[in-house]
Amino acid sequence: MAQNVPMLTAGEGGLSRYLDEIRRFPMLEPQEEYMLAKRYKEHDDPAAAERLVNSHLRLVAKIAMGYRGYGLPLGEVVSEGNVGLMQAVKRFEPDKGFRLATYAMWWIKAAIQEYILRSWSLVKMGTTANQKRLFFNLRRLKGRIQALEEGDLKPEQVQEIATKLGVPEEDVVSMNRRLAGDASLNAPIRAAEADSGEWQDWLVDESESQETLLANQEELDIRRKLLGDAMDILTERERRIFEARRLAEDPITLEELSTEFGVSRERVRQIEVRAFEKIQKAVRKSARDLEQPSLA
Repeated sequence: MAQNVPMLTAGEGGLSRYLDEIRRFPMLEPQEEYMLAKRYKEHDDPAAAERLVNSHLRLVAKIAMGYRGYGLPLGEVVSEGNVGLMQAVKRFEPDKGFRLATYAMWWIKAAIQEYILRSWSLVKMGTTANQKRLFFNLRRLKGRIQALEEGDLKPEQVQEIATKLGVPEEDVVSMNRRLAGDASLNAPIRAAEADSGEWQDWLVDESESQETLLANQEELDIRRKLLGDAMDILTERERRIFEARRLAEDPITLEELSTEFGVSRERVRQIEVRAFEKIQKAVRKSARDLEQPSLA
């Protein structure tokens, strides 16, 4: 799909050249976009997919610009956003009655944020919804309360940020220290004591045992499989709404989904609740089946 997407090269002027190049691709009128999407959906036409992708490269660049504060190459951020755009084009349903840009924004942001979480630090960042929200909003909130100096936050600042984001205060402290950047464990501790040594000399392994980690991972794998199997019973519309409302990092509003599916917000809410209940029932049944001893 979309083999001729322009590349953002490194070096001075690379961004300007890329922006000039993608501006050459015309924006699509609603009817033209609809016909191209239908042609790709029904006939797997690569030329139609390429025009849909190229016409939305400016949207990717605009979104990517908002993630320049994480110290990652902008070219890679844009490339990940383009991957998200291609996924959106692949899954786009033109008959739902909404524009591709509205649908693609979620895929673009999700692809960029996953890339940042994978690449930003040598230490793996947390990937729960709360941790992601904290990671991508901490800088903004620090700026709002004028807490931009280096070092730990003041207790009242920690409390304010934790309250605004609905996360534990210890998570705010931990994430703020991570955002200060990676440091070498071999760096000397600059202290008055002669035997201060290196930072690694003062580290204590507080992690769980390998047996506990293995058991937790096996349990997580089972839960993921149960959820994946349970989701197979959902209709396409139920699955889309369930994923957008319950599994997405930034849940889509009822208003957006009502526009996407051409139904009321209350109807979307009912479908979400019904899908959740079906998932619960299927997971519980599968879990009971796993607990029953084999008769073989």
